[in-house]
Amino acid sequence: MPNATVLEQKKAVVAGLAESMKNAQAGVLADYKGINVADDTKLRQTLRAAGVEYKVVKNTLLTFAVKEIGFDAMTDVLSGTTALAYSNTDMVAPAKILSEYAKKSGGKFTIKAGFVEGKVIEPKEVTALAELPSKEQLIANMLAGFNAPISGFVNVLNANLRGLAVVLNAIAEKKGAA
Repeated sequence: MPNATVLEQKKAVVAGLAESMKNAQAGVLADYKGINVADDTKLRQTLRAAGVEYKVVKNTLLTFAVKEIGFDAMTDVLSGTTALAYSNTDMVAPAKILSEYAKKSGGKFTIKAGFVEGKVIEPKEVTALAELPSKEQLIANMLAGFNAPISGFVNVLNANLRGLAVVLNAIAEKKGAA
């Protein structure tokens, strides 16, 4: 039986995990067995650069945390090694980075589950989320969509003006020849 100090520390860890997951826009649970330290370091650097928090967590503590916030569906995947990646600002980044890494790892690194805005999602849904374009790409596509009708309108106006100029020029040449 753990002493009171250790028990309080574990309760604080569970509360911290629950709070982090509850406040996150999205997150991913992954099984990281078999990856080496160098690859793990590169992965952590990539995640950090994207503003994603990454932690290796104990399944027992994470079980208490997910139950506390209503993510009970995640308890089925909490066995073996578990890492948690989550972001408070970008809902695609954790899924995109970890899915890409899982593809490159050759089966050593696998996606267990994920969550987006308070809903638990399956590994295939995490992969689908990872395939979405980045926020910047979506904004660029939207702006291009807004720009297309305006560009078309300007081309139509220019064509009418060009047509008018050609007609006026033809009339001027006809009068000059006469």
